[in-house]
Amino acid sequence: MKTVIVNASKTYEINIGKNLLEQCGSLIRAVSQAKTAVIVTDDVVAPLYADRVQKSLLSEDFSVLQFVFANGEASKCAKTYLSLLAFLAQNRITRSDLLVALGGGVVGDLTGFAAATYLRGIDFVQLPTTVLAAVDSSVGGKTAIDLPEGKNLVGAFYQPKRVICDVTTLDTLPAQIYADGCAEIIKYGCIADAQLFEWLWQPVSDQVERIIERCVSIKRDIVSEDEFDRGRRGVLNFGHTIGHAIEAQSHFSISHGQAVAIGMVMMTRAAEKRGWCQKGYTNTIIQMCQTHHLPVETEIEAKHLWETMTTDKKRSADTISLVISQQIGQSDFKKISMAQLPDILQEAMHE
Repeated sequence: MKTVIVNASKTYEINIGKNLLEQCGSLIRAVSQAKTAVIVTDDVVAPLYADRVQKSLLSEDFSVLQFVFANGEASKCAKTYLSLLAFLAQNRITRSDLLVALGGGVVGDLTGFAAATYLRGIDFVQLPTTVLAAVDSSVGGKTAIDLPEGKNLVGAFYQPKRVICDVTTLDTLPAQIYADGCAEIIKYGCIADAQLFEWLWQPVSDQVERIIERCVSIKRDIVSEDEFDRGRRGVLNFGHTIGHAIEAQSHFSISHGQAVAIGMVMMTRAAEKRGWCQKGYTNTIIQMCQTHHLPVETEIEAKHLWETMTTDKKRSADTISLVISQQIGQSDFKKISMAQLPDILQEAMHE
């Protein structure tokens, strides 16, 4: 088992290895004296893994409840969030109990936000079961739900007590869901680690443990420096500003990973045209995305993307910060006026 330690407002471990679901009870008991653990998961993950997690928790004398909701981004909403809070209240969950997020990014974000706000804060643990959650969303303490107006507009910074990543759960993922996670791994290579990027010319599944360890170590370092996203942490949004707009405009028929891949390509194309990054860099990212079966373009018009981006969290008054990767392994910000954004989007759309 590999272990990465995060030092933020809470210090906690990220455990990475095989067959950790069977050990999760003892790993969670080591950081919690809770009487009751509530497994929060979706209706795709629950039949696969919920019983294994429950059995492990019961072996450590936890009382166990399960809250299961419909799979998909559409469930990361106020309705599901309020249903979860009601479930916790009806079952008399106390501040000394804990939640266990078993699933992908939607499960982790929703559970984390509920943990941050129920009774003004109770403990939670992340058990990521997708590549995307393992390498990115389960770490760092960003929790949120979506509004009809945009992604992640309501949330809190709230760190888990532990992250337990059982890499054997990734073996059951459909190809597209696996590819979604690869988009986030490509992002990490682009913004911070040229060696990691080079690893990605080979299949992720053949080297998944070292890749997860490298990605979460990069995120750990950035979060430790800027936990509350006031500076350097913003580079983790490379590809996301455009990507979130693509997701929203597609009514989430385009997945997060697919949208981020397109967003990285589009942002780099515009940056290359403006001399903000290395020449030829766009084609390198395109080739890497295609290697991992990710799309690199969208039919959504620039004007519609602009409409959604006007509500982006990274907007401040009449400016917005765009994340630019100048070359593999390097990244920074470009603050532009909202008036410039339509031109940049047009440049990003076309060769």
